[in-house]
Amino acid sequence: MATPQPHNAPDDSDALENAIAGVAAAMADPSRVRMLSALMDGRAWTATELSAVTDVAPSTASAHLTRLMNSGLIVCLAQGRHRYYRLNGSDIATLIENMMGVSWQRIAAPESTAPRALRTARTCYDHLAGEIAVQIYASLVHQGWITPEGSAVTLHGRQQFLALQIDLSQPGRRKACCGCLDWSERQFHLGGYAGAALLIGFEQQGWLTRQAGYREVAFTVAGLRHLQQIFGVTPR
Repeated sequence: MATPQPHNAPDDSDALENAIAGVAAAMADPSRVRMLSALMDGRAWTATELSAVTDVAPSTASAHLTRLMNSGLIVCLAQGRHRYYRLNGSDIATLIENMMGVSWQRIAAPESTAPRALRTARTCYDHLAGEIAVQIYASLVHQGWITPEGSAVTLHGRQQFLALQIDLSQPGRRKACCGCLDWSERQFHLGGYAGAALLIGFEQQGWLTRQAGYREVAFTVAGLRHLQQIFGVTPR
């Protein structure tokens, strides 16, 4: 005998599909995409700053930000009288970076149209991306700092990170290490907690400089020297 089904039971069979469609719809606007791209520098931005970068009126920017927050793509942080917006975690940054990679394949002649500085070195939310980051990742695998599939830092790697004054002992709930597909190079760069710690370490030691509001990073003379000595990296 068939088991009777309860009346008025909620049908959530389409919940996942609807959720995906909702996120996609929130991103389906050039102005909102520009906001998300700006927030990929890992910093928190004000609504006024995001209004300027998208060249829309403040009221329009506010509506866009509300849409992005409701979809869980960004969060709002209140500090005193000011409100700041940032991406809702590294998983959102990874999603955007991957979408950039897919979208970039649809643009003709990427070598000639991509800004050279952006391809050389930039931030991918809280870790390094671009040509230099891809070379560093390849070196980490070759030297045995991380496993061949990039899913973990080896004991030798932890020792080498510590020698660079980079502590990997407190990853929290985040992945300790992972390969993140680079949209411009189509190869992996270092993501996860190790990738974020590497960027912080490079900046604290004066190996690179960052400019607020821009994803490009510039390596100093000392930084380039250390990249060559430690990772064998020689930027074009």
